[in-house]
Amino acid sequence: MKKWVEEMQLLCKPDKLEWLDGSETEKQRLIKEAVKKGELVELNQKKIPGCYLHRSAPNDVSRTENLTFICTSRKEDTTPLANWMAPKEAYKKLGEIFEGAMKGRTMYVVPFIMGIPKSKFSKVCVQLTDSVYVALNIRILARMGKIAWKELGKSNNFTRGLHSVADLNENRKFICHFPEDNAIWSVGSGYGGNALLGKKCLALRIASHQARKEGWMAEHMMLIGVESPEGKITYIAGAFPSQCGKTNLAMLKPPESMKGWRVWTVGDDIAWMRVGSDGRLYAVNAEAGFFGVAPGTSYKTNPNAMETLKKNSIFTNVLLKEDGTVWWEGMDGVPSKGTDWQGNPWTPDSGKPGAQPNSRFTAPASQCPSISPEWENPKGVPISAILFGGRRAKLAPLVYEAFNWQHGTFIGATMASETTAAATGQVGIVRRDPMAMLPFFGYRTTNYFRHWIEMGKKIRTQPKIFHVNWFKTDGGQTFLWPGFRENMRVLKWIVERCSGKADAEKTPIGFMPKKGSIDLIGLEMPDSAMKKLLLVDKNAWLQETIEQEEFFKELGSGMPKEILEEHAALKRRLKG
Repeated sequence: MKKWVEEMQLLCKPDKLEWLDGSETEKQRLIKEAVKKGELVELNQKKIPGCYLHRSAPNDVSRTENLTFICTSRKEDTTPLANWMAPKEAYKKLGEIFEGAMKGRTMYVVPFIMGIPKSKFSKVCVQLTDSVYVALNIRILARMGKIAWKELGKSNNFTRGLHSVADLNENRKFICHFPEDNAIWSVGSGYGGNALLGKKCLALRIASHQARKEGWMAEHMMLIGVESPEGKITYIAGAFPSQCGKTNLAMLKPPESMKGWRVWTVGDDIAWMRVGSDGRLYAVNAEAGFFGVAPGTSYKTNPNAMETLKKNSIFTNVLLKEDGTVWWEGMDGVPSKGTDWQGNPWTPDSGKPGAQPNSRFTAPASQCPSISPEWENPKGVPISAILFGGRRAKLAPLVYEAFNWQHGTFIGATMASETTAAATGQVGIVRRDPMAMLPFFGYRTTNYFRHWIEMGKKIRTQPKIFHVNWFKTDGGQTFLWPGFRENMRVLKWIVERCSGKADAEKTPIGFMPKKGSIDLIGLEMPDSAMKKLLLVDKNAWLQETIEQEEFFKELGSGMPKEILEEHAALKRRLKG
């Protein structure tokens, strides 16, 4: 440990080295330093105590996928959908950028745990960074400090993370993962997805590689417990591409008409899953906090998130109001004036957003009103259902259930979402995003599918697998389903399918709700709309199978025969 830190210190040449312990005293000192340097702006401590604002460089506001690399000895061990670089080349290229990059700065040694301490769901990482903003965010998102040293003990088995914002030069920005070395090097960015190495870098890209070797699963999934009026809790994991409402679903508050139902939040982004001694699949939230997209978050869309953010949170690239609080597009109320995310005066007539479209909040999960009492259970929670979701305006019905685990794996492997005008300027472009893992595979995608098939064989009591789509339209821009809190009605059907209570009928694509089996009490939903929501257009689905074949070709060789069998079976059922 110390030898590695010394080597990196010699490479980066910081003026000062500081080992962080995770204490409250240390936190306050770091915040004071960050405010003094201008990296944080103190917000109104009476209205939102413990909250601060950070503004990024305008060219550093999102994940840099085109400069994110998986560095393995053999190129064929990575997915064709990802960027590859030979480890020797990567260490040399990044090493030249890291050389002296921390001169005049402090190198913070930040030890933390991903997963649950004192359990099988635990991985230790030590990140070296020259960003106090990054260090303070890690403190919220992971279990940081002495607890990590205690977990590590005398072991040398930890992820080595090296990070520097360097000069924020676009031509010198790289995020490289070395699965064979259990290491991550990131340089040239201070943005969370690039710089908070425990999140997507370790928890998905490195962890998915480790999970395959060690016989578990690292997934881009939210985790919830759905409690019925009788007090029974059913735990569900769910994978959704961006802009499909994953965080809102993770913190869902049921509609007033569904008395007695409740959703408990276990996690909003990352699930690590293992087979328990009883043959069930158990999952934990690998994180300790939320790093959520701010725009669109409001008391209408996510009241539990809004309550979570009232204290001890860091806001990144949002608008600063005159009263020292924050605002973003989609949030309740519009201020008459403020300071935008780049520090410029703003009014509603400015003709530009007050908050950056990918602006963020970082908040402790423990503050969430809906946080599950089991969210830190070292054994995890037993998963009864897995959801895959996407944004499909015409094709996918509101909800359907896979016939079995293998069929469910095929559904996840071929899941897709359509782009929006806000994202690309083009509407309805279908992007395949297997298990919502497209940017996060740590190894070859076809081998990842194989791992899912093999894991299914180890699970004696397999979770049921479902696909949901909140975004089907009437043919125009109007959604047929109201979404948000009303999604609880679909969750209820899923829970009741898991317990054998809800009715379903077999269709070519899976089991669909029978008429009347989805609870619509208190919701004005015409029969014609429900009919459209549950429609299976065979011709459209046959076209979908053709597009799936094209996607399989992109993935190259090694596609599991089980996936190909499910694809062929779907075509037969649609033609039958």
